[in-house]
Amino acid sequence: MTTILSFILVIGVLVFFHELGHFFAARSVGARVDRFSIGFPPRFITITSVPGGFEFRLFFYRRDQEGKIAWGPVKSWMISKPVREGSGTEYCLAIIPLGGYVKIAGMIDESLDGTIECKPDELMSKPVWAQIWVMSAGVIMNILLAFIIFTGVAWNHGTPAASNEPVIHTLVDDMPAKAEGLLPGDRIVSINEVPISTWDELSQTIHAIPNTPITLTFQRDNIEYQKSLTTNFQIQHVNGRADTLGAIGIIPGITYQPIGFLEATQMGALSTIRGFGLIVLSIKMLVSGEASVSDLGGPILIAQLAGEWARAGWISLLTFMALISCNLAFINFLPVPGLDGGHVFILLVESLLRRKFTIKTRMVIQQIGMALLLLLMVTVMINDIVRLFTN
Repeated sequence: MTTILSFILVIGVLVFFHELGHFFAARSVGARVDRFSIGFPPRFITITSVPGGFEFRLFFYRRDQEGKIAWGPVKSWMISKPVREGSGTEYCLAIIPLGGYVKIAGMIDESLDGTIECKPDELMSKPVWAQIWVMSAGVIMNILLAFIIFTGVAWNHGTPAASNEPVIHTLVDDMPAKAEGLLPGDRIVSINEVPISTWDELSQTIHAIPNTPITLTFQRDNIEYQKSLTTNFQIQHVNGRADTLGAIGIIPGITYQPIGFLEATQMGALSTIRGFGLIVLSIKMLVSGEASVSDLGGPILIAQLAGEWARAGWISLLTFMALISCNLAFINFLPVPGLDGGHVFILLVESLLRRKFTIKTRMVIQQIGMALLLLLMVTVMINDIVRLFTN
């Protein structure tokens, strides 16, 4: 249940803020917003801004005019505001709680609705800069959200500092140290009879010998013990390249030093940049062959990770949310038809060619983009399912 709820929370918040960016940007340039939905259809509750007030509608199963059971409005009522002109926007709470969407008039989006009348309040009737602003606003909102979360976490939690004492604070499950019975509080004295006095020395020694038998000497209650174990390995990025480092599954103590708001914002900005840096590094690894397409993950992997981070605490879950927000921003701004970056790319191409594509051409481009995205979604879903059943 924790996994499901944390997944809904992470995806719901990120997609909601992404669409909120498009909504505010569209309204700022005078483009009509037909619908703003929290969640995906079917609709449950709608509030429509109409002349003279707001119209509320409740949806559920009911018999239609032909006597068939169908989903539709079962109750409606008005809240009168005589001086309101009404924007015509339908604000919707839908059943499927995974994000949301915004329907902007005069925009060919995922619905592939090509009904464009070039009215003054339609997006395609606006200047190119206004259209780019609206298309980019979702990505900007996700970047801003990641920055705010990272800043808030840093300001609330402080800056971490690892203890350099070679004393075990936490043990990692399914790793050699825990399997051999080491405990939190044990002090590492030597490895293969080479003295260890700091955590840095301990890390450097272990990292240099992956998958290697070692003799570990440690103190517990002022008594020395020895354990023979074989190091495991972990993949880490060193100087922009993936490297295999030795590991036994121990973590030092971490203390947090309070910081001011200005320093927190600096850490928030740096963490956001690092979030994008991880994405660029992942793409570089895919291109170079250090990683494969089978390593890509989709909704199931995100749900599993969200559950793990949630069980580690709210700070961990918020950090995970900020990282996924960076991913969502980066992916959405790729120049792929169907994504926000694809819309911007088309606008820039039109500006360079000094002519607009026809609606039919735009529809074809959008359909190609949607097909590519669907292929990617199928690929990551297959990876998720394989990973789920093979652990």
